[in-house]
Amino acid sequence: MKPDRVVVTGRGTVNAIATNVGAFADALKTGVCGIGPVTLFDTTGYRTHTGAQVDDFDPRRHIPEKYALKRMSRSDCMAMAATLEALAEAGLTTFPEALAADTGVVIGGGAGGMLECEPVFARYLESGADRLPGSPFAAFSCASSADHIATHLSLTGPKTTFMTACSSGATAIGYAADLIRQKSAQVVVCGGTEPLCRITYSAFNALQAVDPDYCKPFDRHRRGMSLGEGAGILILESLDHALKRNARIYGEVLGYGISCDANHMTAPDPQATGAVGAMTAALADAGVSSNEVDYINAHGTATPANDLMEIRAIKTVFGDRSQRIPVSSTKSMIGHTLGAAGAIEALACILAIEREFLPPTIHHETPDEACDLDVVPGRSREAAPDIVLSNSFAFGGNNTCLVLGRWSQHGGAR
Repeated sequence: MKPDRVVVTGRGTVNAIATNVGAFADALKTGVCGIGPVTLFDTTGYRTHTGAQVDDFDPRRHIPEKYALKRMSRSDCMAMAATLEALAEAGLTTFPEALAADTGVVIGGGAGGMLECEPVFARYLESGADRLPGSPFAAFSCASSADHIATHLSLTGPKTTFMTACSSGATAIGYAADLIRQKSAQVVVCGGTEPLCRITYSAFNALQAVDPDYCKPFDRHRRGMSLGEGAGILILESLDHALKRNARIYGEVLGYGISCDANHMTAPDPQATGAVGAMTAALADAGVSSNEVDYINAHGTATPANDLMEIRAIKTVFGDRSQRIPVSSTKSMIGHTLGAAGAIEALACILAIEREFLPPTIHHETPDEACDLDVVPGRSREAAPDIVLSNSFAFGGNNTCLVLGRWSQHGGAR
């Protein structure tokens, strides 16, 4: 039996270059840089003082007060705001009991409410108290974003939080598609969310994996990533359910693949075996060949080792055709949003398909002979991609690749 097709009917985002989907599309097209000074916490003493911080996000403008904003972390608020935008675009502002039971929530996360917990812990250390206050930590777990979305919207279908490091958001989307295909849900709210916080910032500075200025993916002078924050949410539905309610369809989740490097906690496998495995599995799951891929949204962190590994993987999978496939990194604009990265980048791919353009790799000034693919340097490009591949290669060797496609009433991308 042919599995149910899974389509995208709603989209929402909060990130460093936009706090809604329309503005995000415009910013991607014009190559806006969201990397600047970090002001959420004191960066004195660190190697870098920059990041892709969301500066103009006021939760009260996006989220009704009835949703208990005081109990939500910054990460929760970004996820909820993106969810409400996505549901509004999908035309799913209310959920009858039967639909609520058939609607799942799958979110990729990372630091959760750590930004709010850090000052609480600092005050505890300064006070000399013999125990920590429990309530702030209980309220801001890594799973709290999925919990808030499901609870406040009364969604009683499957609920899951993924933490596979920088591939969490992509893994959430792939798993959400599986829920629909196996008929465990008709609709799934899925994506990822991640805040900037001191502990994450400290860790990547200690690893010397961050660029003191701004990241330059695939550039000869790249020195590391720029950390970012944000949320990306997609509403996935079975095609039958979407058609029955006459929903607008923005794209299709054709397939995904997952693998593990089994190599190192932070360094990628230089042979790219895991990345090749995830891309190959994604194409096989989608039922498309490497010759049909029109664009690749790269993981593209701008760390020297990761960029080289990804280029090697792409050349292995696509062979001579790798020289003709556009490959760009949107992290050059929105930074590396870790648990949210795969979801925001999947949204960028859906926008590229719908609005017919290729997002650029900004800050790319000096070509690297070892990264000799078409990285769409500097500015976006008009194009009409039908099938795109979105790569997420995370710490611990957690690799997830998504294949997304254009949908049409006459048979879709396949």
